[in-house]
Amino acid sequence: MLNTLSGRFLVLTAVFVMLAEILIFVPSVARYREDYLLARLERSQIASLALLAGDTIDKDLEEELLQNAGVFNIVLRRDEARQLVLSSPMPGQVSATYDLRDATGPGLIRDALKALLDPEPRLIRVIGNPLRDAGLLIEITMDTDDLRKTMIEFSLRILILSAVISVITALMLFLAVRRLLVRPIKIVVGHIQSYAQAPEDARRILVPTATIRELREAEDALQSMETQLTQALRQKERMAQLGGAVARVSHDLRNILTSAQLFTDRIEMSEDPTVKRMAPKLVNSIARAVSLCETTLAFGRAEEPTPVMTLFSLSPLVAEVMENERLAIGEDDVSLSEDVPANLMIRGDPEQIFRAISNLVRNARQAITGTGKPGEICVSARVEEGSWVIEVSDTGPGLPAKAQQHLFQPFQGGVRKGGSGLGLAIVQELVRGHGGTLALRETDGSGSCFVIHLPMGDVG
Repeated sequence: MLNTLSGRFLVLTAVFVMLAEILIFVPSVARYREDYLLARLERSQIASLALLAGDTIDKDLEEELLQNAGVFNIVLRRDEARQLVLSSPMPGQVSATYDLRDATGPGLIRDALKALLDPEPRLIRVIGNPLRDAGLLIEITMDTDDLRKTMIEFSLRILILSAVISVITALMLFLAVRRLLVRPIKIVVGHIQSYAQAPEDARRILVPTATIRELREAEDALQSMETQLTQALRQKERMAQLGGAVARVSHDLRNILTSAQLFTDRIEMSEDPTVKRMAPKLVNSIARAVSLCETTLAFGRAEEPTPVMTLFSLSPLVAEVMENERLAIGEDDVSLSEDVPANLMIRGDPEQIFRAISNLVRNARQAITGTGKPGEICVSARVEEGSWVIEVSDTGPGLPAKAQQHLFQPFQGGVRKGGSGLGLAIVQELVRGHGGTLALRETDGSGSCFVIHLPMGDVG
């Protein structure tokens, strides 16, 4: 029971209602005591009227009047004269005097609690104002025994009533909470459990139905999360299928490229100057393609191998990238430039750095040629604050907003029609493998600029 939300709410409601009743109980008891004493003063004033009506009364009548008033003596002050109207033998000394004429709330509460908690009968003096201005003041002497008994009876009635009210209130709130809060939560939990059994099934996605604003917001958030998760699972499944297809293609492609490598020896023996100049580049390109296929087959997943870190010169590598791109440009009006210091040495995996820069340059070239307008691509490098910085900038059309939102996500960041959107995702993974970062520094209608930061670390 206490482990449930409704059960705890029931207990807390009962406790809080009882606390509220106690806060009401204390001033109620104080008010009851004040009314009791004022009633004694009123009855005493009425008893004194019998004496004021005549000069003398017999002893028996005087005693009867005092008993009816519930006091031992009555003093009435009229015209500045203090007069003992009625009196009887006092059973002891007066222990306290209470003046109701200037009583305050805290004072009444303090006196009431003191009278309620003191079990010993005591003799007290009470002073008040006579009714209808029948004198300056009226003063009585009485004991506290009967007062305390009636206060205890009143307190018990209040506590019993409070308990009944708290139980009824707690029960009503318990039923209301179960109906308005617990039941909708259980429905949501049921939807979550159903969705967890088959998250790829879009039919199990929660449809918000709650009318309570907070629950509706929770259902909306849950629906959004489940929708995104279902889409991610489907995307993951498609990528797994694509990975299997890539592995099969890589296997056959590796065999084809291996056969192509066998012919490179003959090509290198050619006396044609153009062939001699192009043959090493062809050999290197085929070797990289074979290495990429073997890496894909070896890992069987879309992850890059750990980079083999070596210290190498960046300028020749960038020059080779630009030379390959010049061959791909053909008749397009795209100019390539590089600004890499000849003595700049960086630490990294040359093959992976080559692929990263090549992907960025290729993306820029395809963006420019897609516009049908001339453009320029520049690769620059420098040392900056303990890191190597490589920038690839272009004068292309820039990236659209949708592409910027999914810039480094596979199959979602593509800009070119028919593109896979894998280029930037591959570059980011390669750069991360070197402990670096890839960022889009700027993009607008006049072009884009991607920046690679590679930490220097220990280059010794």
